[in-house]
Amino acid sequence: MQITPIPCLTDNYAYIINDNNFKIVGVVDPSEASPVIDFLQQQNLRLDYILNTHHHFDHIGGNIELKKKYNAKIVGFNGDKHRIPDIDITLNDKEEWVFGNSQVKILHIPGHTLGHICFFFKKEKIAFTGDTLFSLGCGKIFEGDHEQLLRSLNKIKKLPGDTKIYCGHEYTYRNAEFCMKYDEDNISLKKRFEKIKKLRSNNLPTIPAILDDELRTNIFLRCDQDDLKIKLNMENQEDYRVFRKIRDLKDSF
Repeated sequence: MQITPIPCLTDNYAYIINDNNFKIVGVVDPSEASPVIDFLQQQNLRLDYILNTHHHFDHIGGNIELKKKYNAKIVGFNGDKHRIPDIDITLNDKEEWVFGNSQVKILHIPGHTLGHICFFFKKEKIAFTGDTLFSLGCGKIFEGDHEQLLRSLNKIKKLPGDTKIYCGHEYTYRNAEFCMKYDEDNISLKKRFEKIKKLRSNNLPTIPAILDDELRTNIFLRCDQDDLKIKLNMENQEDYRVFRKIRDLKDSF
């Protein structure tokens, strides 16, 4: 199975999923249709499915045009069927859906929005996390609360460590700067930041991230770690209070 990031808008990614064996093609979170159509035409591919992690316009903006052109099926969370126009296939938390030869588990991960989901391709160990988990970051809280978003991130943390994380935006460089400010003696983070600098200097994607790397370097996934709590003068504080502190710091960064 091939995953191709398609840059959209200013910093969004849509992702083309191509199951060569079963001749099934999907796109995740197409904020606009034209870059997706251009790629499909170049590769002589037809689109079968449109997968939406959540209802925000910069993740569904290309849905209708793509559906009209290819008669593709729109797939999303059952709880968001009123907010994703023309949705065809509605899925629930922990439900499994079949894409070609792949079993896809649905994880309901609210916080950024109440209807946010992750598509986890089990055999391939690939997770499309939308705007809940970014490379070295996490999404802003628009509809949920800090405890809810932290629970959602903890769900993702339980996936296999070698899971590839495909998120909705190219925010990694700025996220790395924030992590460095408050976790500056994290050796793994320093090494990773150097790699990120090289990638971005060549205008290359920093995605996918590997979950194990995120667990070591993403400050939002380290709220349960004593060393970080000490750095933040929050020793013995509950994890969600540490998370709230970090999220508030990022909001003003």
